[in-house]
Amino acid sequence: MDARYIHPIEIAKKVIDGLYDGVTTTELDNLAAEVCASLTVKHPEYAILAARISISNLHKTTSQSFSNTMKRLYTYINPITNENAALIAPDVYGIIKKHAAKLDQVIEYSRDFDYDFFGFKTLERSYLIKLDGKVVERPQHMLMRVSVGIHKEDIDAAIETYHLLSQKWFTHATPTLFNAGTPKPQLSSCFLLTMKDDSIDGIYDTLKQCAKISQSAGGIGLSIHNVRAKGSYIRGTNGVSNGIVPMLRNFDMTARYVDQGGGKRKGSFAIYLEPWHADIKDFLDLKKNHGKDELRARDLFYAVWASDLFMKRVEANEEWSLFCPHEAPGLADCYGEEFERLYEKYEKEGRAREVIKAQELWFEILESQIETGTPYILYKDAANSKSNQKTLEPSSHPTCVLRLWSTPHQMR
Repeated sequence: MDARYIHPIEIAKKVIDGLYDGVTTTELDNLAAEVCASLTVKHPEYAILAARISISNLHKTTSQSFSNTMKRLYTYINPITNENAALIAPDVYGIIKKHAAKLDQVIEYSRDFDYDFFGFKTLERSYLIKLDGKVVERPQHMLMRVSVGIHKEDIDAAIETYHLLSQKWFTHATPTLFNAGTPKPQLSSCFLLTMKDDSIDGIYDTLKQCAKISQSAGGIGLSIHNVRAKGSYIRGTNGVSNGIVPMLRNFDMTARYVDQGGGKRKGSFAIYLEPWHADIKDFLDLKKNHGKDELRARDLFYAVWASDLFMKRVEANEEWSLFCPHEAPGLADCYGEEFERLYEKYEKEGRAREVIKAQELWFEILESQIETGTPYILYKDAANSKSNQKTLEPSSHPTCVLRLWSTPHQMR
């Protein structure tokens, strides 16, 4: 930290202005850190000072022994139910207890001070384990917990991983930092799903699956190409479908309710739809700020799984046909020339629900992107033709970097 850019008198004046009777030293440290953080607009060195004050404050209220901290987490008793509520897995705690002296010796707490204010506050809010609402882990404790949780009895590998993590050579994804070493060690970041079935059982089975994944901090990519469009006939009830919008509102509420890790991070669901689906226009409106709330699902992310044929027709300003997957089956199950043959076959047979200009739909996609940041656009034919997996990939996930095969009965 460069003291030339820090003005202690200005900080002291602002802290004094915020004093009140009965203020504790911990609260005073927090106030000083917030004051420094507010001055970051003047120079980034203030953010470093803010972080160091906050981390020093954490060190005052937490144990400097990794093994003792893990023991406290393992032996935790819920004060309301008086039941054991261990936050460390029994096998992991056994390993830590066995190698306590070695693990305590290698931890470098000075590396906690390498975090900036925003990074530390993010850790404090969501990543560091709390007991009764108070943080008991230090950042170095978290990194060692993760390392032991991954490598188990291979202590040398755990220590090597700890040093690499704490020196910032790499980091693990959020679910790993949340869950490694805990009784529910779900470490995967992203899951790709296809709607199990276009039925009440299929939709709600998929919804439950999404909820369970989100509960353990997983992000979700869900393809809904196979869900019938609004107005489609339902044989079982002799009624008609309400389409994808009311269904997605259920997923939207689930993403809000089942946040990741019990309040640590919002749920993240990305919904994929191909642009031939008859409900595509309603799909593009779901995240918009205006319009009726019953037609919006703003906490989901959206993506268009576009074919080369769609882009060719946009380029040539040709017509584009919209279908219901119940009335034009198989379009989501093929790509490339096979998709084009089937799509054009259905067009000739008159199965289209609506025929519009491809550019009209394209500009609606662009307008939605400008207004909401979504839909993401991924290219179905490019993804599948270049994939090492010679099985159809129906979607990606919230960050659009992963493409894996998934089926209604198997997620990835």
